[in-house]
Amino acid sequence: MPVSRPTHVDIDLAALRHNFRLVRHQAGADRQVLAIVKADAYGHGAREVARALEAEGVDLFGVALLEEAKDLRAAGIQAPILILGGIHPGQEVGFFRPGLIPCIFDLETARRLNAAAQAAGQILDCHLKIDTGMGRVGFYNGELDQVLPELAKLRHLRIDGVMSHLAVADELPHPFTDEQLSRFRRAVARIRAAGHAPRYLHIANSAALFAHDIPECNLVRPGIVLYGALPSAHFAGRLDLRPVMHWRTSIAMLKTLPTGSGVSYGRRFIATRPTLIATLPVGYADGYNRGLTNRGEVLVRGCRAPVAGTVCMDWTMIDVTDVPGVQVGDEVTLLGEADGQWIRAEDWAEKIGTIPYEVFCQVSKRVPRIIKG
Repeated sequence: MPVSRPTHVDIDLAALRHNFRLVRHQAGADRQVLAIVKADAYGHGAREVARALEAEGVDLFGVALLEEAKDLRAAGIQAPILILGGIHPGQEVGFFRPGLIPCIFDLETARRLNAAAQAAGQILDCHLKIDTGMGRVGFYNGELDQVLPELAKLRHLRIDGVMSHLAVADELPHPFTDEQLSRFRRAVARIRAAGHAPRYLHIANSAALFAHDIPECNLVRPGIVLYGALPSAHFAGRLDLRPVMHWRTSIAMLKTLPTGSGVSYGRRFIATRPTLIATLPVGYADGYNRGLTNRGEVLVRGCRAPVAGTVCMDWTMIDVTDVPGVQVGDEVTLLGEADGQWIRAEDWAEKIGTIPYEVFCQVSKRVPRIIKG
């Protein structure tokens, strides 16, 4: 590999496989698994993740965009792919490829897709999205009396799946999840009564998979748990997940500052003692969140070292005064495991007021991913 700065992400495929096997076990023999690999597999690298999961026997993949599905096909992925983000005008013909499945959540799009399928002389399988309370996209139950007769006119579309999305499945317990499940069951019954015979029924995300029994559904959609992070704090101590992403860099410079010296923009860190500052070649342009200013921690030589001062675009400073023997070139772990210690995405998320999903997705494309395992 060409020489570059030491900032990189290690992707542990052995951990990914472990997490997938937990999902498969939890799903049981009667349910298939649709692995969510949208947003470049939550920043982990969709091509490599999908190849590993396909080798493990995943049944389907889920992406947000047609472009993401095309990229997986270009990488040699053969499993069916459900495109969750809809069909934008002009994209219709892009779905006429083996195993690409559109998600339908409005009649105008369904009619466009049907016209394109008719012109191509094809019958296109699709999944129907029901809005059971997410308030985002999909058909409400109250619309189905008008929608289903219109869908029946679209002879070149086949409703092969019915799906919905849970809004608060990661909050345990929550009565609204039960309400959403009830709405979903009623919608499925009406769809079947209208003459459709969907092969797949699915509503369970990572949280619902491990917290709710939904016997009528035969497909589950794990996302965040595949990458080793909890759906929420409610699942702490309940799941044997292994983080897949380990973000590392190394110390570029050491500098001893006298008492009273400031560090970085805004002088938000003032040394209260003679302080040894290590400068790291990583910053918010790489996805190391600026909210970690004076709040983040890293691992170096088996010790936890705090972020000192404002995180810059390309640099981050840490206080290594209490790290014995620290040297320029020492490896620093920003996220993941080192020497038996962990900095988890959940830890970051708590400090900066977000969720692990965003922590992963924010890791910039300029940070190389190195595939291991």
